[in-house]
This record gives sequence, C-alpha cells and structure tokens, in this order.
Amino acid sequence: MNPPSCADSTLVFVYGTLKRGGSNHHYLAGQTLIGTARTVAGFTLYSLGDYPGLVAEATAAEGVSGEIWAVDAACLASLDILEGIDEGLYAREPAPLAPPHDGLKRVVQFYRYLGPVQDRARLGAVWAV
Repeated sequence: MNPPSCADSTLVFVYGTLKRGGSNHHYLAGQTLIGTARTVAGFTLYSLGDYPGLVAEATAAEGVSGEIWAVDAACLASLDILEGIDEGLYAREPAPLAPPHDGLKRVVQFYRYLGPVQDRARLGAVWAV
C-alpha cells in the first residue's frame, strides 16, 4: 500500500492507543507520520481503562501530546468506526494545535471524547503506551 499523498489525505492528531507503540497503532499501517505535536491548553486526557479520552477542560494548562498522521479515506473510515463516531462515543473535529503546528495550511482533526469523566483518573498531557 502506498502512503497517502498530501492532496488526498486527512490529517489526524492521535494521542492514545493509535500512537506508535500503542495497541491500535496497526490501524495506521501504510499511512504517513507527519510528526509529533501538542494541542493548545484547554484539553486533557482521562483514563477510560485501556484507552484515553481527550476532553475539553478550561483548567488544563498543558494541552495534550500526540502525533499527526496523514491518512487516506479508507483509514479514516476505519478510525471513525474504532472511535465509535456513529455511537456518539467520540466526535471527530478540528484540533487546535500549539506552535509550530498552529499555522498549518490544512486542518488537523482529533477525536474528542463525549462521555462523562467524573470518577475517571485524570492523566493530563500524555497517554503512556
């Protein structure tokens, strides 16, 4: 499989099990790593057991660390299924990234967790793979 070209790919910010070394990284096989990045402040991770959930949280000063990947349409569809988009578990939306990635000419998307996080452990900026 050829890696997606810039013109026909979607940029996705991953921060949990999809990162290199993560249990679901195989979903990104054949896709192109753009590099590491961080969201702006106002986002944090919570433990959902075997995977993290990224949520908007006004008091989160550090942002979330992850990787940007260029993925083709088939991969993006698989990621949407994995993340439970149709079930309302996560929403795929534009990812506000910190410098130097805030000036990218293309929108980078991430998966934001939509469920409750009370009684979940707050992880902060990093999901350890």
